[in-house]
Amino acid sequence: MTTKKYLADRFLDDTYSEETRRHVLTLTIARLTSNACFRYAPPFLASISDDFHISLSRLGLALMITEIAMGISPVLGRLVDRLHRRTAMAGGLLAISGAATIAAASPSVWIFVLGILLIAIAKFIFDIGLASWVNDHVEYEKRGRVIGITETSWALGLLIGVTAMGLVAAASSWRWGYAVGAISVAVMALIVMTRLDGHDVAGSQRSRETVKPKMPLNGYWIFGAMFFLMAASQTLFVTFGSWLEDQFGFTEAGISAVVFGLGAFELLASVTSARRTDTWGKERSAIFGAALIFPAGLLLTVGHNNQVTGLILLGIYLLGFEFSIVSMLPLAANLIPASPGRGLGIVLAGGTLGRASMSLIATAAYDKFGINVPAFIGAICAAGMIGCIVAYGRTTQRAA
Repeated sequence: MTTKKYLADRFLDDTYSEETRRHVLTLTIARLTSNACFRYAPPFLASISDDFHISLSRLGLALMITEIAMGISPVLGRLVDRLHRRTAMAGGLLAISGAATIAAASPSVWIFVLGILLIAIAKFIFDIGLASWVNDHVEYEKRGRVIGITETSWALGLLIGVTAMGLVAAASSWRWGYAVGAISVAVMALIVMTRLDGHDVAGSQRSRETVKPKMPLNGYWIFGAMFFLMAASQTLFVTFGSWLEDQFGFTEAGISAVVFGLGAFELLASVTSARRTDTWGKERSAIFGAALIFPAGLLLTVGHNNQVTGLILLGIYLLGFEFSIVSMLPLAANLIPASPGRGLGIVLAGGTLGRASMSLIATAAYDKFGINVPAFIGAICAAGMIGCIVAYGRTTQRAA
């Protein structure tokens, strides 16, 4: 019987490098705390907008500005490629902690917006460092499983992180939720700094080549796919908390309970994707996830008045998103093999633009029409994402 040296050995056999098996769970927990800070605001936008005495659509405009500012992500990707992986990840986590503190203490909506902008930038630095670290240590054919493990942090950030922060908010205010998040991320930054090897610089050396690698033209189909996928998720994520509060009288504690359930749906998607994406194929798996979003969004446009039906459809919608995003990330990180941070940065810029557009459009549509219009827009965005992935597959086959 083989002795399991690391906890990750339950999920990864010895064909994966020891460095991967030793650190992947630590990095997943670190990403859980960063995702909790990043995902905390949208479910509680109604409470935040009330505190600042502004409308939901005006807060959505502020969120759009932060997302547009994240258009610098391709530049950040190049910069992170030059950093040691440990430096990028630990530095990103410390910056998230500081930014969450700014958001918690913000005296005005614009200081709050600055805080969440800095959270997004710092989280991007951490995420690029993590994705590049995975690229350094895991072969492309096996990355789906490892990225699937790290991506459980997206669901767990909602299931554990945002739920805990929301319960703190219910007992005090949304500001103390951010304070708890800031402390958690700071602790994980120290752990990452002390546990990871400082000499882990494989990617840094590669990124200093004199010839700057370029994004292949068909890679911009993945850019478009990420735009539509993130747009689809944002349409409901910035509106479902207000919908539950306005239509069914949910409190912050009730929304936290829903967030817990949605996190469970997303975790199921992450685990399934980790197990199946490498076998089914990354493109096919991404399409499968979007194919769940499309009908769930359409059905929610007519079933939003029923609480049970609406929550089930919302869960399926976000499950499809999680399955799709986990399947797409290995594609994005491999578009420019010599510079994974740059390739992923370009693709995530597409996702940022998708979120930016829907931060304004979805909140304004909700204020005027209710949840049915954002749900319909999300379904259309999912169809656009499927079209982009199909086009990418066809152009790749022709190039081969």
